[in-house]
Amino acid sequence: MNILTTQTLSNEALQTKLDQAMAKPEKTQGGIRHFIGVEGLSKTQLMQIIEKADGYLLGNGQIRNSDELDGCTVMNLFFENSTRTRTTFDVAAKRLGANVISIDIAKSSTAKGESLRDTLWNLEAMTADIFVVRHSSSGAAHFMATEVTPNIAIINGGDGWHAHPTQAMLDMLTIYREAKRPFEELTVAIIGDIKHSRVARSDISALKTLGVKEIRVVAPKTLLPKGIERYGVTVYNDIDQAVVGCDVLIGLRIQNERIGSPLLPSTSEYFKTYGITPERVALAKPDAIVMHPGPMNRGVEIASSVADGEQSVILKQVNNGIAVRMAVLAMAMQGQRTSKAIGV
Repeated sequence: MNILTTQTLSNEALQTKLDQAMAKPEKTQGGIRHFIGVEGLSKTQLMQIIEKADGYLLGNGQIRNSDELDGCTVMNLFFENSTRTRTTFDVAAKRLGANVISIDIAKSSTAKGESLRDTLWNLEAMTADIFVVRHSSSGAAHFMATEVTPNIAIINGGDGWHAHPTQAMLDMLTIYREAKRPFEELTVAIIGDIKHSRVARSDISALKTLGVKEIRVVAPKTLLPKGIERYGVTVYNDIDQAVVGCDVLIGLRIQNERIGSPLLPSTSEYFKTYGITPERVALAKPDAIVMHPGPMNRGVEIASSVADGEQSVILKQVNNGIAVRMAVLAMAMQGQRTSKAIGV
């Protein structure tokens, strides 16, 4: 069954099948050939990504360049709009010495009716080494890596509701660098539109693998997926209770483009009930950090005074995103080279 094109499954059922499919990711001698999701990767592998990314960071926002992708071609294939993710991947690839080509999908042959397979095969013939893919369909990157272009390193830049693994890893890097305690001692609250957020799914998976003590999810019932407790999280509907004693607060954007119908009475009511305000930050630990994957809706998910405050590490997340994407690109390319060398 083609996961990408199956339309009869519910979103939850599709995500379950994808999780099962990715429980055995494409690996080679401890490395990775593709980076489709964090599911199935071990704590050791996640820490290898974090530590490699950390090695690119020089302090004061400076990032070390490398020649690890010298002579390689990275193609950005963004079938869904993006600014932050696409730009940081572009910067990351160039800092590794790669040739970078960004395809304008709206003007590509797929807009003329060409199939996704044919588009990818034509791009592969242009001596591409890595595809960075963002797609509105859950499973698109997995489909490309397993059924279409397995010899091209596929990096998932976000697929539908399913996963956003590099965002999860830049969040993990930020927590690793900025939180005052190790992962095993942390209590993390994820606040907002859990139901429609691929970031939430990937963050929860990574946090569980890294051994975080407690993960709390906070949202109105209309923005919580059914059965989320099975992922090992504690569900709260009251944000004031949820943030007490937390080390990390992660706000999420309301995914209006994926909701399709109003699930909230108003944005002002949402902010009053679930917004991250100075008063709520004060209920967390004094040294708690505040995160948000962006783009932020100030006055809806988070108060400006919090977003710009001393406990906010939101801009550090953006900078860390370059380092994480450098690490993932370099490791996936090395995994492909190793696989080809041993004839896998």
